[in-house]
Amino acid sequence: MAQDPFSGRTAVITGGGGGIGSALARAFAERGAKLALADVDPEAARRVADELVAGGTQAEAFPVDVTDRSDVFRLADAVVERFGKAHIVCNNAGVALGGEMWSAPMADWNYTMDVNFWGVLHGVQAFVPRILEHGEGGYIVNTASMAGLTGMSFLGMYCASKFAVVGLSESLSREVRPQGIGVSVLCPMIVETDINRNTMARHPDPERRKLANLAPPNDAAPPMRGGVVQAGDVARRVVRAMERDQLYILTHPEQQEILRRRSHRIDSAFSAENWEP
Repeated sequence: MAQDPFSGRTAVITGGGGGIGSALARAFAERGAKLALADVDPEAARRVADELVAGGTQAEAFPVDVTDRSDVFRLADAVVERFGKAHIVCNNAGVALGGEMWSAPMADWNYTMDVNFWGVLHGVQAFVPRILEHGEGGYIVNTASMAGLTGMSFLGMYCASKFAVVGLSESLSREVRPQGIGVSVLCPMIVETDINRNTMARHPDPERRKLANLAPPNDAAPPMRGGVVQAGDVARRVVRAMERDQLYILTHPEQQEILRRRSHRIDSAFSAENWEP
């Protein structure tokens, strides 16, 4: 019987203290991986790590702010020191803010892009060279969103950041697959997490942080209304996609028709009548 491809490998997960991140940690632990859990909330990451350790998994928590490039590079050094090598990297930390694009404060734009896009890029820059160096192959999973595949009203900031993650992931796949590194981009719709509350709780504006307890539940946003799935179900889909080396990871059956309509609109732009002078 072939060895489990996750067994004995080290997985690094940003945003590992809850939601999809902690669900990924549990799914990888079930397959025998070692876990490095990074989160801006060190106590949350530590709780998940302690749970995994109690179950017999080698796991450790690391306090990390993904918006700080040097912090992510220190994480990469710490993972190598603690575990020897990193093989799987899930750039999963994210925030979600809505509002009109033309009136949203720049603090919201900067916060959204800093976490959702730059945080992913920092993870790629810190870990891909280390995976290439050990030569054992690896895998990168970048968390985007359905909002990275189609534009949505009043989610312009979020869409912009997640479209960037999808484009980055598609390009990264072309660059590193020939060198033995798989790439997937996770594009879920509504998942049962605390992203709305956590987004406000960590907002750089102290006044906005006071609104954290008033944030709506994650299934209350009309632009992305659809079936709500559990984070554990998303994690299992990620594992299957990694085993099958799939670039896109989708989570909701509702996505198919939405994306089909978007593809049709793009395709119809090539009709002959649109090329006539």
